[in-house]
Amino acid sequence: MEKSTLKLTRKIQLLVDLPTKEERKEALDRLYQWQNRCFRAANLIVSHLYVQEMIKEFFYLSEGIKYKLADEKKDELGILQRSRMNTTYRVVSDRFKGEIPTNILSNLNKTLITSFNQNRPEYWRGERSLKNFRRDMAFPFDMEGISGLSYDENKRAFCFRLFQIPFKTYLGKDFTDKRRLLERVITGETRLRTSHIKLREGKIFLLAVFEIEKEEHSLRPELIAEASLSLEYPIVVKTGNAKLTIGTREEFLYRRLAIQAALKRAQVGATFSKSGKGSKRKLKAVERLRRNESNYVQNRIHVYSRRLIDFCIKHRAGTLILLDQGEKIEIANEEGFVLRNWSYYELMEKIRYKAEKVGLEVIMD
Repeated sequence: MEKSTLKLTRKIQLLVDLPTKEERKEALDRLYQWQNRCFRAANLIVSHLYVQEMIKEFFYLSEGIKYKLADEKKDELGILQRSRMNTTYRVVSDRFKGEIPTNILSNLNKTLITSFNQNRPEYWRGERSLKNFRRDMAFPFDMEGISGLSYDENKRAFCFRLFQIPFKTYLGKDFTDKRRLLERVITGETRLRTSHIKLREGKIFLLAVFEIEKEEHSLRPELIAEASLSLEYPIVVKTGNAKLTIGTREEFLYRRLAIQAALKRAQVGATFSKSGKGSKRKLKAVERLRRNESNYVQNRIHVYSRRLIDFCIKHRAGTLILLDQGEKIEIANEEGFVLRNWSYYELMEKIRYKAEKVGLEVIMD
């Protein structure tokens, strides 16, 4: 049975809600400590999971050994002192006891076991290597770690405590649905699932996962909309007698190529820029233009995919077929200009995500 809910991830900046600079620094140092312990724990967990999975291969010196990855109290062939999930949790909880909340370790353990089980066949065949985690990885937690989520009128921010550290949100000029989603969490209309904290350049970000109900539209599965993605026209869609061309080559490429030209000029001119603080100051204009290009592309593919889904809803088409995508992806991979300037994969991902949100079936042809 198809799920009636959908999970959305939103990136929200957080500020430590403490009065003095020393207290805020202490809280931030604690978060960085948790990040470090989480990074070390993640590498330990996947290493132990792999050894457990491949333990049969290590018994090549004897043919009479029997084993089973189960609790010895529940199975006579079991070689574990506890459940398999609990083994990896106990390894990291014993090692980092008192250095990181156990809620983080528990959620990290569940996430990695789920991921490991999905990739298990490829590990066994030697087609995939074990995950290697970065030191700046985001660390997970669930709703048990959050308390007192509410909106403070005086601070004009949503406030809450995460493992007793007070935070407030910084939404800025929010033109998305973050504020509305947080309000719905407070009223109980929306649930907040296992989320993550990401630390980057001294800033704190909440990668909040919201579970929402799918939008209900009177779509008819037998009505089919056919869409074609290309560089000439980003999207051309038709259903029945209705047809819509979304975007043009000039609209998308003109601005992107202009940004790329400005970026190239900034890279050449960076040699003569004033130095200071290493290369960061010299490359400030370069990094700004790179962000501008990324933001522009993300905005365009968001607008294009939104118009496509709105067209399907308007004409009640319950099935969307993306035509000849395999052939176009091959062309994009062969032609450097197309691969560099047209984001097929990102556009298709946006279309799939928005289609799932409204209950629209997407078929790749």
